[in-house]
Amino acid sequence: MTSPLVIKLGGRVLQSASNLERLLTTVQQLALLRPLVLVHGGGDQVEALLLQLGHTSLKVDGQRITPAAQMPIVAGVLAGDVNSQLVALAQQHQLNAVGLTLAAGQSITCDVDANRGAVGIPKPNDATLLQVLLDKNFLPILSSIGSSDSGARLNVNADLAAAAVAQLLHADLILLTDVPGILDKNGDLIETILADQADALIADGTVRDGMLVKLNAAVQAARASRRSIAVAGWQDAKALTRLARGEAAGTRIRL
Repeated sequence: MTSPLVIKLGGRVLQSASNLERLLTTVQQLALLRPLVLVHGGGDQVEALLLQLGHTSLKVDGQRITPAAQMPIVAGVLAGDVNSQLVALAQQHQLNAVGLTLAAGQSITCDVDANRGAVGIPKPNDATLLQVLLDKNFLPILSSIGSSDSGARLNVNADLAAAAVAQLLHADLILLTDVPGILDKNGDLIETILADQADALIADGTVRDGMLVKLNAAVQAARASRRSIAVAGWQDAKALTRLARGEAAGTRIRL
């Protein structure tokens, strides 16, 4: 079997039906090339509902602080609303989608990031369930909700979750974003970043906020899997097709 491709969805692509329609049309074509796993966040949707319900929402270095009291809301949005919408739309595109959390089949386990509340630090654990689904031509769609050893639900950054899933499956990884890839201070695409260059790009402010988390996740996945990791824009179907074929597009993070 061809090695799987893990694709992380987030940002504006999850905010409108037309965006999702456009991306899933591309995913339908990519599924003809190799087995796929989708991992998604939904931070904007979570934040909107939290504010609507009178909760404050705080991020530090691009990652959300999640009080335990907010987890029913966070899980309801990510594992419920967003995941079920993605599964339904994927099935409309003849993709045999299955909605899961990171904890399903103990695929990904989590340590608790005590500094961020009910936030999980994901670790690859057991590939059995995902491998069975891929072998049977299903499309797993995983929300970034994990659980602790004690059974508490945890909010997991979706970039880090996707990196852990890619490590678990020895898969290639594409982290989708709203821009063509990681940009320099002039707004130009950086085509290649060596893992050892990442700290310098973060230190001088070239990479910050949500992109900082993406870069760290990509470096983590590259070092664990010994594969290059891509950060690319979801709007460019041709670029995603090139990446699925192992060709250059977006930003590649390499060792």
